[in-house]
Amino acid sequence: MTPDRHSHPSAYMFLVAPFGVVSGYLTVTLAFLLTKNHVGVEAIAALIAASFVPNVWKFLWAPVVDTTLTSRAWYLIGAVLTSVGIFAMTALPLTLASLPMLTVIVVLASTASTLVGMATDSLMARATPEAEKGRAGGWFQAGNLGGGGIGGGLGLVLAQRLAAPWMAGALLAVLCALCAIAPLFVLEPPRVRPHGVVEGLKFVGKDIWQLARARMGFVALFLCFLPIGSGAASGLWSAVAGDWHASANAVALVTGVVGGIVMAVGSLAGGWVCDRMNRKTAYVAYGILQAACAVLMALSPHTERMYIVWTTVYAFITGLTYAGFTAFVLEAMGVGAAATKYNLFASLSNFPIMYMTTLDGHAHTKWGASGMLYTEAAVGLAGLVAFLLFMAAIKAWWPATWSQHVGDSALEPVPAAIE
Repeated sequence: MTPDRHSHPSAYMFLVAPFGVVSGYLTVTLAFLLTKNHVGVEAIAALIAASFVPNVWKFLWAPVVDTTLTSRAWYLIGAVLTSVGIFAMTALPLTLASLPMLTVIVVLASTASTLVGMATDSLMARATPEAEKGRAGGWFQAGNLGGGGIGGGLGLVLAQRLAAPWMAGALLAVLCALCAIAPLFVLEPPRVRPHGVVEGLKFVGKDIWQLARARMGFVALFLCFLPIGSGAASGLWSAVAGDWHASANAVALVTGVVGGIVMAVGSLAGGWVCDRMNRKTAYVAYGILQAACAVLMALSPHTERMYIVWTTVYAFITGLTYAGFTAFVLEAMGVGAAATKYNLFASLSNFPIMYMTTLDGHAHTKWGASGMLYTEAAVGLAGLVAFLLFMAAIKAWWPATWSQHVGDSALEPVPAAIE
């Protein structure tokens, strides 16, 4: 594919949407319905945290996407399985007794959605010019977060109005299945595909090593472990809505479709900024804004109006942080084994979201809603301090003989076929 023939970055918004729908349906619709059935916030937080397990470990099966089939084929498989998973989430009674089986279903649905994400990641990394990586990251996260708004807001509205919760799940499952048509309208660049599993694993391993030994790649890997801009509290807005006396309509409004639109706008703004300044600096600045928002929400009166205002602001900032993450990763990773490398970063970045969601749940149980927000802000700022100390140390320590950036041309060729 020539540089002047590539898909518009907006295509990635539609491709990744099913990935976001799974998360939104769980964190908003199911969380709210479980709360109405007297399931505690801590138990709901544990269920949501479990959904991040596949996203933490997905780099383990990402090499399969890099070395077999086409990205379009993997997208089709992932979209169909994700649709089945969303429908299965609604098959059980939403009670405390059903949580163990529901947890299994949630983990399987999240695993299926990783295939959608990986196929999109690979297309985006291989087809995006350097100058547009911020925009691509913005559109990509607009689809991810906007899909969360559809899965959450639309899912909750439908669940409130239809005769049974499974009907809402069925409609969302159909929408996700329809996204399987999207790859037909996206240009897929040819890629080098190694012959055989052994050669494929060697190729992927060599590419990851090149990434880790480049200074920019090493910094990006470390940044993924830190709870800067995790946005974890957004996964619990539905569960803690009662602390602000927020109604079901208010929850559906700000954590659903409107919240998804706000996050999508934040993502586009964040991606635009990242193409005009240092992308690492932008990501850290977004994290500071998110911590400040959490503190201000905790200090404000716990009323429905303040709930709407601050969750909306938090949603916009979350869009900034997610776009900043994707833009920085696309810059740091190069091309090569794109699905594996991007999902290595994404897996690591989901680790702080997972532990911060669990920590937020514990903090709510012990100190209430304000304590939960103070805890998230404090841990996020501690992560920022750790990152600044790390950067000061690495500038003095990094060997001059090690590369500064990822150089894909440094990879040795392997026996391969072009797909």
